[in-house]
Amino acid sequence: MKTIGLIVNPKAGVGGSVALKGSDGEAIYEEAIKRGASEKAHLRCEEAFSHLLDIKDEFKVFTGNHRLGEDEMKKLGLNYEVVYETDADTTAEDTKNALKEILKKDVDMIVFAGGDGTARDVYDAVGLTKPVIGIPAGTKMHSSVFGVSPKSASEVIRAFILDESYEIIESEVMDIDEDAFRKEILNVKLYGALNVVNKGKMMQVGKSPQSASENADLESIAQFVVDEMKDDTLYIVGSGSTIRPVMNLLGLENSLLGVDLVYNKKLIKKDASESEIYEALKKYPKRKIIVTIIGGQGYIFGRGNQQFSSRVIREVGKENIIVIATQSKLNSIAGGNLLADTGDDSTNEYLAGYYNVIVDYNYMKLIKLVYL
Repeated sequence: MKTIGLIVNPKAGVGGSVALKGSDGEAIYEEAIKRGASEKAHLRCEEAFSHLLDIKDEFKVFTGNHRLGEDEMKKLGLNYEVVYETDADTTAEDTKNALKEILKKDVDMIVFAGGDGTARDVYDAVGLTKPVIGIPAGTKMHSSVFGVSPKSASEVIRAFILDESYEIIESEVMDIDEDAFRKEILNVKLYGALNVVNKGKMMQVGKSPQSASENADLESIAQFVVDEMKDDTLYIVGSGSTIRPVMNLLGLENSLLGVDLVYNKKLIKKDASESEIYEALKKYPKRKIIVTIIGGQGYIFGRGNQQFSSRVIREVGKENIIVIATQSKLNSIAGGNLLADTGDDSTNEYLAGYYNVIVDYNYMKLIKLVYL
């Protein structure tokens, strides 16, 4: 029987849907809750382990009490033992202290549900001593230690438990300055590395930087998008430097790392939250989403743009999603396919299929979004 150490960061990703661009820090967490956000990391953990119920006799979980992992294990009826207890208000220190207690059990593998901040805490406590995999539950997730989705993470965990095909790869843990990120400054640096259980396409790769030589392509893409814009249509404009030239060409203020609402080429809401987007959909019957691809990873939803929730995506419709990317960004995608991790497995499956990705003026490439 394999033994698994499990840590859930219940506060991970709570700021994404309410346009706070992260959740590190108690003040940000409290502001996110005030804006109507809800904790989702426990749901991501529950989803991942729900796919392992058929082999539940093959492993035992060591975890922390209540929101640190116990609640999900109890709900699913899995074999578990609580080795660390804390009060309801968990902190990064709880993650590290719980992991220290888990390591005393000499577990075979560490599983955590969280984002880049949680990955840093895991690195601080575990280092390279144990195989690790992250269930993606944060906002941005630049580190290459996560499954593509909770379902994909479960497939990697299954392979490890059953000694099926997998490998252990030393993978990067990235440090993102969230205060700078909220000011629309992306400051990312290497923090450390974890020995990650890897099963090919089931694992997310790190984010690739944008090259300076792409500027001319970006201008051509932006010109085509603007020329094709329809009157009386709400455009929900996603985040990223690939999309910024569209807003610049329109002469509109742009939240580089947020989502903006544009109607008849006028900005009607900057840096909109998920609930604000959903409310706008009730007012504007014609609507389209404009998104780009995360370089290297291939995500169009679920990494840094949680404002595009499953209900927003389904209300707009996949046929009204405009995807833009430079050719070099397409070339950087590991596996060559697009990905989506919306927080709802049925929506991820709904989004699967082919998309005409705009790569130049009036020039598109047909790229497949795969459901993993």
